[in-house]
Amino acid sequence: MMTFLPSYVKGAWWTPVEDPDAAVVRDASTGDEVVRVSTKGLDLAGAVAFARREGQRSLGALTFHQRAMVLKNLAIALNERREELYALSMRSGSTRRDSLSDIDGGIGVLFTFSSKARRELPAGTVVLDGPVEPLSKDGSFLGRHVYTRLPGVAVQINAFNFPMWGSLEKFAPAFLAGLPTIVKPATPTAYIAEAWVRMLVETGLLPEGALQLVSGSVPGLFDLLDLGDTVGFTGSASTAERLRAQAKTGVRFTSETDSINASILGPDAVPGTPEFDAYVKQLLVELTTKAGQKCTAIRRAIVPAGTTDAVAAALREKIAERVVVGDPRVEGVTMGPLVSREQRDEVLRQVAVLQDAGGRFVVGSAEAPDACVADGASPADGAFLEPMLLAFADATTPAVNDIEAFGPVASIVEYTDVAEAATIVGRGGGSLVTSVATHDPGVATELLTRMGAMNGRVLFLDRDDARTSTGHGAPVPHLVHGGPGRAGGGEELGGIRSVLHSMQRTAIQGSPRMLTALTGVWHPGAETDTAGRHPFRKPLSDLRIGDAVESAEREVTLDDIEVFANFTGDTFYAHMDEESAAANPFFPGRVAHGYLLVSWAAGLFVDPAPGPVLANSGLENLRFVTPVSPGDRIRVALTAKQITPRETDEYGEVRWDAVIHNQDDEIVAQYDVLTLVAKTWQPAEVLV
Repeated sequence: MMTFLPSYVKGAWWTPVEDPDAAVVRDASTGDEVVRVSTKGLDLAGAVAFARREGQRSLGALTFHQRAMVLKNLAIALNERREELYALSMRSGSTRRDSLSDIDGGIGVLFTFSSKARRELPAGTVVLDGPVEPLSKDGSFLGRHVYTRLPGVAVQINAFNFPMWGSLEKFAPAFLAGLPTIVKPATPTAYIAEAWVRMLVETGLLPEGALQLVSGSVPGLFDLLDLGDTVGFTGSASTAERLRAQAKTGVRFTSETDSINASILGPDAVPGTPEFDAYVKQLLVELTTKAGQKCTAIRRAIVPAGTTDAVAAALREKIAERVVVGDPRVEGVTMGPLVSREQRDEVLRQVAVLQDAGGRFVVGSAEAPDACVADGASPADGAFLEPMLLAFADATTPAVNDIEAFGPVASIVEYTDVAEAATIVGRGGGSLVTSVATHDPGVATELLTRMGAMNGRVLFLDRDDARTSTGHGAPVPHLVHGGPGRAGGGEELGGIRSVLHSMQRTAIQGSPRMLTALTGVWHPGAETDTAGRHPFRKPLSDLRIGDAVESAEREVTLDDIEVFANFTGDTFYAHMDEESAAANPFFPGRVAHGYLLVSWAAGLFVDPAPGPVLANSGLENLRFVTPVSPGDRIRVALTAKQITPRETDEYGEVRWDAVIHNQDDEIVAQYDVLTLVAKTWQPAEVLV
């Protein structure tokens, strides 16, 4: 009986009844059938409609911080079951080390985005972009940019090599943005995607319609997408162009495609240096991890003239020490097979093209390796290859810069100077990543200047970071992943940037009162409330945007300035030397320290008794505007500007707008005060 891989659509699991044309997925090491994949009879239009209706409704009811907490709990759930995923992933040829980048990497994406969202995004559903722009002299008409939620669905079409990380790195930012996701995994590893999706569904934590899985082909999908929908594609450049042509105007299409990534050995990184050793080790890792099936893998090793033999010899030595090709389930195996025999054969075809173009093997060969397999199995049944490095005498050979053998294969070419090395990188037509092994800042600076525009990421490797480097081929959620030209021209990850990619930036204009209501952030000129209790006596449950305190005045004397200078040690001439201060174009004479004024302002606005304000956690955006001379008087207005409750704590952060004025109503200084405030507060009983 045939076993079909289920899809998860419209809130339920769905499996085709029968399809003789279903794709057969086989074990990468043994060739045994794993599962069959088909979407025959699946209601794809219903899945899209369900996402737009139920997914939008359920995600729209949550704030950024609430969505972030869901991501954290989903990550915890997957982390508890990752051993199951490791075992399943071995069927695709992945060793346990390979799974660290896919399974642990995917879980790490969820944790990272959850953490960054709670630190960097507001507690609401609108993101502010940049400062307020005054559009009238009296401040009654303002403008600013905001990000709001898209009304559609995020469709992700993924490659076979990272069935977990490749999906979750797209899902996490879309989820935070409030955009429901439909995952379409690549068929050869779709069973791994089905496993982690099933685990998430079983938690009961997923909002209705927030995540759906289509296991198999998606004919007609692009006809269902429209303005407000997004497509994120990972795969070949040719497929990306074909899909991009199908997308309607208004559908956001981003792609991350194959690229001929490079790694440069700096002219200073000669044999015997830590940089040379780190370079060879990194090249080994990129050739063997996932059997070289990574969009970020090194495809071109670019080395100084005359060093090809030294690099190749060092690499052969490392391979002999560390690489054992075989079934990942066999003890001692460190490099698994390619995902399928079809993929192996495609790699060998591309290797033949490289050979025909002049490439000669300096490491490995195209012959079938002596793979370690389980008792009773035959290496011929698996998709095994060994690491291969092909040397080219001419770095301008078109095949070197055009052909990607998507497996454990790289080319090695030589350069005469740093400028030529950068030129060789550029011949790849745009890359996801280039790495450079050098300890010379001058070399690094020249290379970045010459080739930065050709890369989505550049990693500089030297003796100082070799031990801690995340590696050439390992994108991290904090930094952008993508690249120009052949690499697809798209951008993923990059922290909160990727959340904003799934939102719409809009310029809004209106009065301070209206912008305050729209953004949840108080704007100068909007109403304030100075009546009743001091704002520091209010817990978050009672505090409101616009609650304020306006202080009395305090005169600044020359004695105050001198006491502060002598007490702090800040005897800068502008505070202590009348003649020198008067000669300064910014001061009328001796002036008060800015930090004296900020300190006094705190004394003017604070309510000192124990209460819901637990701590001052920072001060941001401080600007000193007008100098204060002896005899001037200052006062301060403090207004609750933004309130951010923390989902995991009994307190939250309050951002206060602080403005110091002088006796002439001129602004002396303005800044944001950050405090931690209890959500609730019960005053202590007064004993009589």
